[in-house]
Amino acid sequence: MMRQRSLSTLLTDQLPPLAVAFLVAEFFYKFHSFTLECVAFLATWFVLDWIWSKVRGTAAKSVSNG
Repeated sequence: MMRQRSLSTLLTDQLPPLAVAFLVAEFFYKFHSFTLECVAFLATWFVLDWIWSKVRGTAAKSVSNG
């Protein structure tokens, strides 16, 4: 992934879901277990990244069709 994309593309694709997942984990995940919090953070990041990619894909399709 790192070699195929430029830094700006990685930042626009991954930074928003990563930042939101970090904030959600920081404020809401208090499991008193590093492993559980890490797994929950990664799952949150995965779901948010999936949603972000769908939103960006839909927006790109509507701009190209419009």
